[in-house]
Amino acid sequence: MALKKVSIGLRTVKTAAAILAAMVIVDQFGATSSRLIFAMLGAMSAVQPTFRDSLETSAAQIVGVVYGALAGVLLTMLPVSPLSAVGVGVIALITLYNTLHLTASPSLPCFILVMICTDTELAPISYALGRIWDTAIGLGVGMGINMLVFPYDNSRKIQATVESLDRDLLHFLEDMFDGDDHLPGADSMNRKIQGLKKQLEIFANQRLILHLRRQRQELERYQACERKAGELISHLEVLAQLERPGRLSPENRRRLEAGGAVVRDPRPLDSVMELDVVTNFHVDKILSLRRELLEALERH
Repeated sequence: MALKKVSIGLRTVKTAAAILAAMVIVDQFGATSSRLIFAMLGAMSAVQPTFRDSLETSAAQIVGVVYGALAGVLLTMLPVSPLSAVGVGVIALITLYNTLHLTASPSLPCFILVMICTDTELAPISYALGRIWDTAIGLGVGMGINMLVFPYDNSRKIQATVESLDRDLLHFLEDMFDGDDHLPGADSMNRKIQGLKKQLEIFANQRLILHLRRQRQELERYQACERKAGELISHLEVLAQLERPGRLSPENRRRLEAGGAVVRDPRPLDSVMELDVVTNFHVDKILSLRRELLEALERH
């Protein structure tokens, strides 16, 4: 049995680097005995695919730490046993998360709550503040490394998706005009359009700190590609719904062949019928949009 190839991604390497850097810094400037663990958790949370993801995760981490610390400090002031305090606090924290519709798990604030309520040797307020500080160091280091050291950039994946879409377009037109009555569908290209939209969302949520101007320009270019691809799909869907394609005009046949498509439909356009007009109108639009899409993709 062949061994599966192990792939170590850039994000994995950045996470390890963020953890090590955070642990070195927090060891010098941390405030609690468990500072290495807190910094490690913060650094891991901050290394996300995009800047927005990192920001949201870091905010959720800080909010969780603050909620857990506040709940723990308040409950230690009440004349109840540690276990009773934990029970009340866990119910309160989970209810709070559900009420505010927070997507993050309440496990982090519950963990801090348990630590503060059950460890009699801890000074609740200083521990809570120290926990926030140590976590913030990890989050800050993780955010810095994630944004400055090889920030995630999916522009090549977007370009590859557009190029693949163009290849599918040529296959569609070849199948459309191969001389038989079978008409192709546009489902495959629709799926790639949806994939392109997702990749554009990721690209828009990134912050290439050293290349913000280039990122804005590329985002505009890719969004133009997406719009043109969407228009192109609408014309393809019209062709796919025809009972059979009309006959190609000499100009559209020439443009298709010049674009690399093999046209096997031998029917000459010796007279013009409504089906021929509809077919050639949409083929003309498709070829024009394809040219514009490729031009937009090649602009730098």
